[in-house]
Formats: sequence, structure tokens, C-alpha cells
Amino acid sequence: MVPVLKDILARKSIEVARAKETVPVEALKERIGELGRPRNFFQAVVDRRHPNSTHAIAEIKRKSPSAGVIREDFDPIAIAKAYYANGAAAISCLTDEEYFGGKLEYIHAIRDAMPLPVLRKDFIVDIYQIWESRAAGADAILLIAEALEERDIIDFQILATELGMTTLLEVHDVEHLLSAVNIVGFPHRSYSLLGINNRDLRTMKTSIEHSMRLAEMLDDTSILVSESGIRTPEDLARLRAHGIHIVLVGEHLMKQPDPGAALKTLLATE
Repeated sequence: MVPVLKDILARKSIEVARAKETVPVEALKERIGELGRPRNFFQAVVDRRHPNSTHAIAEIKRKSPSAGVIREDFDPIAIAKAYYANGAAAISCLTDEEYFGGKLEYIHAIRDAMPLPVLRKDFIVDIYQIWESRAAGADAILLIAEALEERDIIDFQILATELGMTTLLEVHDVEHLLSAVNIVGFPHRSYSLLGINNRDLRTMKTSIEHSMRLAEMLDDTSILVSESGIRTPEDLARLRAHGIHIVLVGEHLMKQPDPGAALKTLLATE
């Protein structure tokens, strides 16, 4: 495991331990009982009927370990509304505070402001965070294959499915892809997506060719999400040529003066 990920996970374990003391899981379950059903994240982004279209998961984040502070004038509600108005299929919201400048409270606020489903993007290391995600209003969660044991991924997917949430299982390399294809979609296929992160965690550089190479190893790319390094309509066209019709775009959009307009430009040929 690369040092930056190792450091983040170590800190996250401490954060989760504190959260358990502050808000016991039984309190989370009570909150969930007061909520309606999650919005269908899977259905929002998976579309096998239109081979020439791309569905964008537009991301909200203030900073990152690789880029530092990305956006000073950070208003997650306004950004979410702009994404919705300019063609986003779903929203991804960073909730890690230390490394990405997020807050768990953003999820409910974003959902109240527009009708798209919202992914909680964080470093999930404990089943407590699955309950926490749903109680916070999340419609989907991210699981990072490099950060978890296979048995934990399976357990987390099962609980997420029981709570009505979609799981985006993210891999960075071939080894984890080959393992992930055997467990993604468990226990129900219509609740799971498979993500390929185009960022090399050792160099922090991105290349969409990474998604293209790994996609060639899969029989079915309909649930495949290409993440990071996507900037132009030409990038989307190249990904579609390799059977990839879902993208997660964050840093590029957040760096632009108007993230919504940038998303509209990205999807201009759609």
C-alpha cells in the first residue's frame, strides 16, 4: 500500500472510533428509520440503450492530497445545483475533512437542493460507516479495493444493498480488478458499479488510457466507471469506444470558474 493511502486509512480508523463514541450505531439506525428510500444511483448512471452517450457523476470537493486546495470559493449546494442544471446524472460528494475539505453534513444539504442521487465518497474502513452513510442521506458509497480485505468488501456490499444503497467498488490496478470482478454485484447486480481510478497513487499522475487497458479485460463494461483525469469531450469519446459510458469527474470541473458550465462543455457532444 502506498504511503499516502496508508496514512489516510490510519487517520480514518481513529475518526471512526471517535464517531462510534459520539453517535452509537443504534442512534444511526433510528435516523435511518425516519428516512425515505434512497434514490436509485445505479439506475441513474447505467444505460445500456444509448451507446453514444456518457453519464457523468459530477464531483464536489474542495481540496485533495495531490492538488492541494482546488477551490477557495467553495459552496457545495450551489455547485450541486449547477451540476444538476447542466447534465449530471449523479453527484459525488467528498466527506473526508482532513484531506479533502469535506463534511458528512453536505450530503443531506445537497440532496435537499436537487433531485439527483448522491454518492458518499470517503475512505470506508468499518461497517459502522455504512450505517453512518445512509443516516447522512447517502444513496451510494465508495469502497476502495486496495484499502479493504475481500471479506469486508462482501460484508459492506451486503449491508449497503440491504439499506438500498448502490456500491461503487474502485480499483487502481490489474490485480485488484481481477479480484473485484468476482465479487462486484454481490448480492444483487443492480446495486453495484465497478470503478477504475486512472490516478497512479505512486506518482499521482492520471491517464484515461488506464481505464481503456483494463476495460479490455472485461466481458461486460456496462457497469464500469472511469474515474480521474477526464477533461474533454474527446476523452469521453475515446472511453465510449472502449465500452465505457460512465465517468466520475471532479478536479477538472472544480478548477473551472463555473463548474456547471464546464460540465456542460464536457458533455457538449452528448
